[in-house]
Amino acid sequence: MNAQPLDLPADVTRMRRRSVLVKALRKHPQLYLLLLPAALYFVLFHYVPLYGITLAFKDYRIGDGLLGGGWVGWENFQLFLTRPVFMQILTNTLLISACEIVVTFPLPILLALMLNEVGNARFRKAVQTITYAPHFISIVVVVGMVNLFLSPTSGAVNNAMAALGMERVNFLLDPDNFLPVYLLSIVWQHTGWNAIIYLAALAGVNPELHEAATIDGAGKLQRIRFINVPAILPTIVILLLLNCGHILNVGFERIFLMQNQVNLGVSEVIQTYVYKSGILNGEFSYTAAIGLFNSVVNFILLVLLNSAAKRVSQTGLW
Repeated sequence: MNAQPLDLPADVTRMRRRSVLVKALRKHPQLYLLLLPAALYFVLFHYVPLYGITLAFKDYRIGDGLLGGGWVGWENFQLFLTRPVFMQILTNTLLISACEIVVTFPLPILLALMLNEVGNARFRKAVQTITYAPHFISIVVVVGMVNLFLSPTSGAVNNAMAALGMERVNFLLDPDNFLPVYLLSIVWQHTGWNAIIYLAALAGVNPELHEAATIDGAGKLQRIRFINVPAILPTIVILLLLNCGHILNVGFERIFLMQNQVNLGVSEVIQTYVYKSGILNGEFSYTAAIGLFNSVVNFILLVLLNSAAKRVSQTGLW
């Protein structure tokens, strides 16, 4: 008969764990020393600032000091949820984030699958370099390029339209054009860079699978569908979860730089609203409440999507 393990007291369990940790520190001190800077970074810049969450429940003023401000409970959250601007910026944030995921997420996958099928190595490397080089350009520069190309008087796009007999259009002053221009700038800048991780996953596919499929008469599209796509499916699921996990944190810099008084109704999102209310107007407690609301919603959404992904594809973040 097999002896059943005995339930040890909690203090004995803690002592054993402490002993294991001490032995590990003595055995590999260099590794833990290398880990120390990263641990200090996360403690100092990620955990200590968590105290700022308390500002969301206070009426804080900059002159009150670090521990100042009277407690007001949920007043800041109620103020945000009842302001007329709430539904507008929430709708804009969700719309822009959803369109960004739908439009920009599949394109790197398609690019990686196509590049993986290119036989000419020099041509493949050239295309990779051309497509991921824009990733290293500053967002400020990218928005400046967009302004130059779409200028109604001297922009290349309007010059081409005028040459074809079409009327010039001021794209940046038309609210209907804000979202397409925003998405196109992201596609141009990040598609090639985001495809790299899928190319790395495709590099791990066993060539014998393709050889066997070719012998069995499978065409190129069939091999892509039944070999390549399943091979990168776990990577796709993980990246999709990460993208959906910050759906309310739509990019601040690009949107803020592309904003103007005309398109403000469709471009004002939570991040830009927080910047204007907190930094420019000094409403620190109010914007801290918005940030906490934002984080909680993102966390709940991430947990739900991760659970759904594990049930459907057996793949998740944890």
